[in-house]
Amino acid sequence: MAEMKQNLTCRQALAGAFQALSDEAVKAGWPEGDVALALAELAEDQVIEMTAKVITEGFIHPQLAASRHSS
Repeated sequence: MAEMKQNLTCRQALAGAFQALSDEAVKAGWPEGDVALALAELAEDQVIEMTAKVITEGFIHPQLAASRHSS
């Protein structure tokens, strides 16, 4: 439960900057759909990098560890 609250707090903290980034890209002339797709792909790349760290360094994000123990 604490991990879910932490995730929500993190998400709320990032939301404004995320929206500002999206708005700036649209103002620069990029179509809104292209911006949304690019941001989603960048987020996916970040998740892939984190997964690679789990595999190569044994680093496990607290949320991933918690979900593995509760399964």
